[in-house]
Amino acid sequence: MFVKIAKTPEERNDAYYVRRTVFVDEQHVPAEAEIDQFEEDAAHFVLYNEQEQPIGAGRYRIVDGIAKAERICVLANGRGKGSGALIMKAIEQDAAERHISQIKLSSQVHAIPFYEKLGYHTISEEYMDQNIPHKTMIKDLSHT
Repeated sequence: MFVKIAKTPEERNDAYYVRRTVFVDEQHVPAEAEIDQFEEDAAHFVLYNEQEQPIGAGRYRIVDGIAKAERICVLANGRGKGSGALIMKAIEQDAAERHISQIKLSSQVHAIPFYEKLGYHTISEEYMDQNIPHKTMIKDLSHT
């Protein structure tokens, strides 16, 4: 498996395909909410399997000097294999190379243990986003 920063329209479409499958088809997020006004401001990442098929995606953008990871997802057949960690490592590395010292994200509550293993800690109470419970988490990148 390998992660690429989406540089071409095809690679960006690969990211959208994974996101649509996970968020719209599986989690029933409205399609109009999944693609948003921040797409052009974000750096998009795509995880490909050994057959060079897209199986994971994520993006981040810089908000008030902090990296904000968003839309982190992996197709069902790619979960449990370290796929999500590969995406997060690529995002964190890119942000650190841009001298961003912190990264935060809005984690679905069921995914909090995954992010805790990667060094994130919770900084908010639970809230609802698209009818899914979330908490905000943050990580210091200055030691990455």
